[in-house]
Amino acid sequence: MSALSSKVQAVFDEPGCDKNQGKSEKERKKGCTKQLQPGAAAGGCAFDGAKIALQPITDVAHLVHGPIACEGNSWDNRGAKSSGSRLYRTGFTTDVTELDVIYGGEKRLYKSIREVIEKYDPPAVFVYQTCVTALIGDDIEAVCKAAGAKFGKPVIPIDAPGFVGNKNLGNKLAGEALLDYVIGTQEPEYTTPYDINVIGEYNLSGELWQVKPLFEKLGIRILSCISGDAQYKEVAWSHRAKATMMVCSKAMINITRKLEERYGIPYFEGSFYGISDMSDSLRQTSKLLVDRGAPAELMERTEDLIREEEARAWQRLEPYKARLAGKKVLLITGGVKSWSVVSALQEVGMEIVGTSVKKSTVEDKERIKELMGEDAHMLDDMTPREMYKMLKDARAEIMLSGGRSQFVALKAKMPWLDINQERHHAYAGYDGMVALVQEIDKALYNPMWEQVRKPAPWEC
Repeated sequence: MSALSSKVQAVFDEPGCDKNQGKSEKERKKGCTKQLQPGAAAGGCAFDGAKIALQPITDVAHLVHGPIACEGNSWDNRGAKSSGSRLYRTGFTTDVTELDVIYGGEKRLYKSIREVIEKYDPPAVFVYQTCVTALIGDDIEAVCKAAGAKFGKPVIPIDAPGFVGNKNLGNKLAGEALLDYVIGTQEPEYTTPYDINVIGEYNLSGELWQVKPLFEKLGIRILSCISGDAQYKEVAWSHRAKATMMVCSKAMINITRKLEERYGIPYFEGSFYGISDMSDSLRQTSKLLVDRGAPAELMERTEDLIREEEARAWQRLEPYKARLAGKKVLLITGGVKSWSVVSALQEVGMEIVGTSVKKSTVEDKERIKELMGEDAHMLDDMTPREMYKMLKDARAEIMLSGGRSQFVALKAKMPWLDINQERHHAYAGYDGMVALVQEIDKALYNPMWEQVRKPAPWEC
């Protein structure tokens, strides 16, 4: 546990996080959050965060070393899509028992790794530590090292048991595992001046596929996406990219910063949500590549593409602008979406009456102030009762949130749209913006609201 403690402390002392660097030395030692209480996931534990961050690597066998419920409860909690291997959709667990708790589960883990390799022959196996196996002292690093040497495959320990912290910490510990064991271990067949990494993009509902063609039109190759629709080898050679776009700093800032520190790969933080943000991301990507040696005419081609795509998107959005103008939205999400979706909705004339910032960084909050003004209504931790009152009083006409909040909106008889990781529609890029507006329009003008708001017959 001493190695894990030092790793956690190193993650807490992240120099790329302005909020962290603004703390005193004593405050930094406390970490970013309070330690979780037993039985309280607080929006996700560290194990859950590590699994979320890495499971979109599609051809890897993700083996959970712990009770079967750890795999079951974390299963399919993010709708990441794959264009190739489906192995990531197979759940693997050692299913430790009471006897393993007494005698240790290392032998069971070794046998499980052997069985996975023999049956599925993956390019790598990721082994996730959980609370129970960490508490009984199973040394997954030693087992992974022995299994890797025996079977000739990378077996990567992901040491992020749930009790060490929240989901965000788990994201970062997963990133540290990639930095320690994966990135830099393979070389691509060839490189170009147009190679980039996209970090913090998970291809939810196929969103990566909406922006990838835009880069391809410019001749820009996504060398590695961490971790949406990724293959193990692509993550391993991500150190050969010329530039990095970071989509979510809350989760993956440590990978992005260390790629710059170790390999000199510059980065910027951008968003794929909304027309102007998508255009800015294309511009900034091209600028970084030109600064690294790509031909200067890349900037001209980028501006030509932006003009073409923006004109097409606005033409498709025109019928919705009058219907959505002035409509009030309550946005309950976090991280990069706390400002990127705000920007997207403002473009079609919608008014944001509040946006949650519980999972947002200092930079995210500053961007919200830029978009909504200094008096922006930022909600740190809104209770269901407060959400209900805001909707019931018609201070908001639609709520955009994750699935856990939908019943608050339904109880208030107000429209709701899923904007979080479980959604089934892709909202990235220019086409994604059109899809988002179409879904909001459907939700707001669904004829059922007129029906459900009428008094029941026995109340008339």
